[in-house]
Amino acid sequence: MSQDADNLRGILLMLVAMAAFALGDVGIKALAGVVPPGQIMGSLGILGTVIFAFWTRARGLALFPRALWHPAIAIRFAFEVLAGISMVMALTHTPLSLLTAILQAAPLVVAMGGALFFREAVGPRRWAAISVGLLGVLIILRPGLSAFDPNALWAVSAMIALASRDLATRAAPKSLENLQLGTFGIFALVPTGLLLFTVTPGPIWLDVREWVILIFAILVTVGGYYTITAAMRVGEIGAVTPFRYSRLIFGLILGISLFGERPDIWTYVGAILIVGTGLYTIWRERRAS
Repeated sequence: MSQDADNLRGILLMLVAMAAFALGDVGIKALAGVVPPGQIMGSLGILGTVIFAFWTRARGLALFPRALWHPAIAIRFAFEVLAGISMVMALTHTPLSLLTAILQAAPLVVAMGGALFFREAVGPRRWAAISVGLLGVLIILRPGLSAFDPNALWAVSAMIALASRDLATRAAPKSLENLQLGTFGIFALVPTGLLLFTVTPGPIWLDVREWVILIFAILVTVGGYYTITAAMRVGEIGAVTPFRYSRLIFGLILGISLFGERPDIWTYVGAILIVGTGLYTIWRERRAS
């Protein structure tokens, strides 16, 4: 199969992955406000871990390899917990479209962290692009103005935590497979749920509708993990990675159509700056490689 065909397959898989993650967010948001956050995250963690564990063993991989005790994995686990708490709180208290727009800044933070912690080469143009992208986040948030919602800081916390998780992943032992990292990562949602129970209401009995939504959210999220892994392995990184930003389109469409959200013009302006500078950064990285 030609490289162009592989890239097309990778792009299609990436689009499916981003749609799956957006649908998983929809499921969590539909439960938020009805089901306690700790119960949502804990249930996702337990059922997701079971699925990933069976999947990992089916591939003949160890669930607890020695490399799992590397310090970078502990740091990654901590940021997974912070990301889980921040995501469920953001989905509970802020519009899906706002959360999705801010999450798009994570690759810019990863690029900045790569320069600061891994001494990766970042030239003046890419630093300028990162700065403009982060300015886009501020435009969406508008701190100090009447439109500022403090709950939106949960979205910023989720974005920073996810970027930090990705940076810790770079420092993880290369011997660990993606499925092993995924199993341990989704297990982090179990202590996330327990932590949330200390500050939010305790578990409730779910009705049939709530169970259906929860199981749907779990399945599409696990499917998203699988397809994004497959996408990065099938196509060239430079060709496939830009389509991560399709999650913003899916998030906007779903937020508007399912939850009646109406993002203002400044949210769109900020999102355009974030995505535009993110694509520019990817382009610069591809040229430098």
